[in-house]
Amino acid sequence: MPELVFFSGTMDCGKSTLALQIAHNRSARGLQGLIFTRDDRAGEGKLSSRLGLVTDAVEALPGMDLYVHVVDLVSHGGKVDYLIVDEAQFLESAQIDQLARVVDDLDLDVFAFGITTDFRTKLFPGSRRLIELADRLETLQVEAMCWCGARATHNARTLGGEMVVEGEQVVVGDVSGFPEDVGYEVLCRRHHRRRMTSASAHAGVLSPDVLPVGSD
Repeated sequence: MPELVFFSGTMDCGKSTLALQIAHNRSARGLQGLIFTRDDRAGEGKLSSRLGLVTDAVEALPGMDLYVHVVDLVSHGGKVDYLIVDEAQFLESAQIDQLARVVDDLDLDVFAFGITTDFRTKLFPGSRRLIELADRLETLQVEAMCWCGARATHNARTLGGEMVVEGEQVVVGDVSGFPEDVGYEVLCRRHHRRRMTSASAHAGVLSPDVLPVGSD
């Protein structure tokens, strides 16, 4: 039976690489996939991995009806055997519903890839809806690592090397309006809570961790 599958994980855990691998494996068997993405690091209409692999994709713009796009493509003679959706966390909730409809009404597998929470540890709307609707949830087994060597579980946004917890939920690529460089880093929960990035941790000699002491 066709499924809506959500592959999730932090940044740097190989989501886009797996998406490209699935596309390659199915293409080798003569299957034709349709790839959607949103705000990829390589630019509009691209699906890329941090390993340097890249392929063309359809940019899933805000307000775009993904179900109608697939139906129009097939109606005009296009072949679609499955869908791959990268950066699915950036999609609107309604677009996730459209992907579910592709599975149920068109009998196509949909493989969605994305991170679940933003730099504030809040669920992205697209990820929340995928968790609610997906037939299957898969956590990627490649573990990203915090600068301390522990398993990274949280995504952090940095501004000039310092972690920030306020601002727009999505800031991708175009950060020219900011006075300092905006970046992203994966951290373990402990260092995310302490807002301790690799830059801030190595700015000086760190004292041994101690238990927090509260006043009576």
